[in-house]
Amino acid sequence: MTYSVVDPVATFPDSRVKMFKSADDVEGGPFDLLVIAVKPQMIGDVIPDYLKHVRDDAPALSIAAGVSCERLETVVGARPVIRVMPNLPASIGKGVSGLYFNDKTPDSAKETARQMMKAAGSVVEVDKEDDLDKVTAIAGSGPGYVFEIARAYMEAAKELGFEEAQARKLVLDTIAGTVEMAAGSTDDLADMRNAVTSKAGTTEAGLKALNGTGDLSRLLIGATQAAYKRAIELR
Repeated sequence: MTYSVVDPVATFPDSRVKMFKSADDVEGGPFDLLVIAVKPQMIGDVIPDYLKHVRDDAPALSIAAGVSCERLETVVGARPVIRVMPNLPASIGKGVSGLYFNDKTPDSAKETARQMMKAAGSVVEVDKEDDLDKVTAIAGSGPGYVFEIARAYMEAAKELGFEEAQARKLVLDTIAGTVEMAAGSTDDLADMRNAVTSKAGTTEAGLKALNGTGDLSRLLIGATQAAYKRAIELR
């Protein structure tokens, strides 16, 4: 397994990341920040070997979903702990990340974490650790919901007779344009929906079939509640 640490003397100048195969191979330090980016079940086995390479008061920033600050502190000790819940679009700089700081985190470390995550998209800070699990249910798992909705939407387009490529373009461009329009507006989403819905028109007919009885709303509530419940179970 290969791990990485940020190093100002970079092997790869564009990324400023130097790669090491084990904690014993790490050069430099002591480092100012410990980033925990391994699977939750591996934290107790992997992270202790790296603590010798960071300052005693260096913050630990974890992107391990569901691992509480209390659990993290049993591994990294009494130090600033920052939990981050990014989502998949962070890989293209369009993500949204939830941030939570334990009570040992100084303002300087908070600002460093904010700036790091803003490089990957937008940031939502929460005051209660439980709310980070809610961020997981909405934003962390959210791309999966959107991909599934888009997939079903494409299947519907194909049922009308469109080929795969046409259906994909029609659906994804419609979603992308609509989301960009909504993001650039402060209007209520219901008002924006109503503005495109003519009385007795095609959109009204489609919306009645889609969510006229509230089934879609209930399904999305159920999806986010199920994800939140699972996040709690993983703590």
